[in-house]
Amino acid sequence: MARNRGPVVRRSRRLGMALDPKSERQLDKRPYAPGQHGKTQRPKKMVGYALQVQEKQRARFMYDVLERQFRNYYARAARMPGVVGDNLLSLLERRLDNVVFRLGFAVSRRQARQIVNHGHVQVNGGKVDIPSYLVRSGDVVEIRDKSRDHGGIHRALEAPVSPAPPGWLEQSAEDRRGRVLSEPSKEDLESTQINAQLIVELYSR
Repeated sequence: MARNRGPVVRRSRRLGMALDPKSERQLDKRPYAPGQHGKTQRPKKMVGYALQVQEKQRARFMYDVLERQFRNYYARAARMPGVVGDNLLSLLERRLDNVVFRLGFAVSRRQARQIVNHGHVQVNGGKVDIPSYLVRSGDVVEIRDKSRDHGGIHRALEAPVSPAPPGWLEQSAEDRRGRVLSEPSKEDLESTQINAQLIVELYSR
């Protein structure tokens, strides 16, 4: 199965955003570009095409999807009614691995992807091991009974700084269960800190 296997911290420093908890700690210590001259090099001001590509890369690596997958999401978003950028982010947010992360069952999307791949998650009572599975309003996402004592899941729920789930999700940490209340709202999508309009402009060239 194809994955993004590059160094996450280096990528986070290049994009200026934390892709996992380790990257967040390193960005606090080294808030500058990677490389020998990263600390002394003047930050480049990006405009136009370069800014659009960077924003696409930020979204792609944030949700840990490959280039072809991302293009397919954009094509699907363009066919849906409504604002293309909002549709794109909504599709990415509804991925099962992202939902597992948002519910606090994993400390990063990479860990959430692994938890899903290993068959620890079920949706509406049935096991689902496809990270790209798109949840719908009313779906119940929970950790399987045999996996409730999984060490990684337990540590994620016990993390000292565990962000609360967004408004479109409802979490029951004690039951290792969550419910999809609705599709992500515009306010939820804005909290992703991704400027989807730049991505639309890039693909509209």
